[in-house]
Amino acid sequence: MDLERQLSEFRALRRQLEEAILPYATSVDGRGFSLQASLHALAFEAGGYVVLEEDGTEPRLGQLLSLDATSTEGPEFSGDGGLRTKVMLRAAEGVGVVLAGDGRPFHDALARPATPDEVRAHLEATAPRRARLAVGELALAPGVPLTLDAGGFDRHSFLCGQSGSGKTYALGVVLERLLHETELRIVILDPNSDFVRLGEARDDADATAMARHGEIGSGVLVRRAGEGPDRLALRAVDIGPELLAAALRLDPIADREEYAVLLDFAEHGVASVEELVAGDSPIAKRARNLGAAHWGVWARGEQISVLNDLEGDARCLVVDLGSLPTRDEQRLVAAAVLSTLWRERERRQPVLIVMDEAHNVCPAEPDDPLTALSTELAVRIAAEGRKFGLYLLVSTQRPQKVAENALTQCDNLFLMRMNSRADLAFVGDVFSFVPPGLLARATDFAQGECLVAGKVAPHPAFLRIGARVTHEGGGDVPADWAAARTS
Repeated sequence: MDLERQLSEFRALRRQLEEAILPYATSVDGRGFSLQASLHALAFEAGGYVVLEEDGTEPRLGQLLSLDATSTEGPEFSGDGGLRTKVMLRAAEGVGVVLAGDGRPFHDALARPATPDEVRAHLEATAPRRARLAVGELALAPGVPLTLDAGGFDRHSFLCGQSGSGKTYALGVVLERLLHETELRIVILDPNSDFVRLGEARDDADATAMARHGEIGSGVLVRRAGEGPDRLALRAVDIGPELLAAALRLDPIADREEYAVLLDFAEHGVASVEELVAGDSPIAKRARNLGAAHWGVWARGEQISVLNDLEGDARCLVVDLGSLPTRDEQRLVAAAVLSTLWRERERRQPVLIVMDEAHNVCPAEPDDPLTALSTELAVRIAAEGRKFGLYLLVSTQRPQKVAENALTQCDNLFLMRMNSRADLAFVGDVFSFVPPGLLARATDFAQGECLVAGKVAPHPAFLRIGARVTHEGGGDVPADWAAARTS
């Protein structure tokens, strides 16, 4: 019984000591800080905002980048029976960054959670003069809007999240705000027809946003398969021999005779695919055997090529790849669009190139000539495009399936829920500037929550995406099959 009583006293003492640990922060350089606090009634969390108060100085605003439980050695405990032991105290320890302060070191500054109003005041005081994109609110400072710096999109961006995380919805919000608040042209490679209604405002949208979108909605041009003036089409004469050869799976060495015939056609100007595949030439036979001669994407008569739209004045061009019936046609159009944008780079007209489901356009391991060509073009734009005004926004569910040389050029990260720890580790390696303690929280994000970091954000922050103004073009398959039977 004496032992049980001593254990009870020991535990009570340890709890009292742990509860007495004050939340103090220390900084040796005035920029980063370490914090220790009691685990009991813990009010801090990784990514959250703290106020650091020290006598004689203005309060500093900081952000915790990590927070973990740890054990430290406490005083020696002596029981009635002469048992002596060290008390091991459990505490919370974290590191953070000073967002606003005088830049001087400090020691034992008392820390407390920042109020939403204090965070709001800091963001308003430090907001850039450039266009600000109101995309949602801070998840850890409820009610405080987070605005992205539109100028930050002159760097390549990467958006990823698993299925059901809200990735497509979030991308739509970002694109809407860019259309509303900037003059940046946008070209969207849309494999799932998710953005074909980007020009249409929802009936239940905010009235001011609806009015604003009404002014720019007419500038959204959608090209899709089918008939009519909006038909998505390509002219053989516009895409060049390299793309035609890739579409026909021609190798300049292994298929040198056929390749020479193709070059001859290109030199004399191929007016249409019908001309290319007419007769019994080796090229014609190959095109018929592969089915390429009958692809619906080929322009007929005087139809305009989607590549001509890239030279037009539309604010936003949505290339509806999802409406094309075959993967080969989708790959051809994607490669042709990237090739044209790269070829016209000397125009130096700023363009945001959105590659949704980018693992289809620039995969880590291309498995056909067309995809290999589009991957090469995407990597080239990622490496050299910025100086010509070509900016990428790469979106995918599986980051490891995208060409790494495209991702490593991205300076902005939008990370939504990601349960795969292998994918998270890969993202952490590529975006090493993002604190690991914040990346780790992506496994617990709710739908529509996002970690944003890079030039577009004032600091790495947890964001709750706001409401869209426009309709989503795609959507999930209805789940009414799961409803309980009534009879």
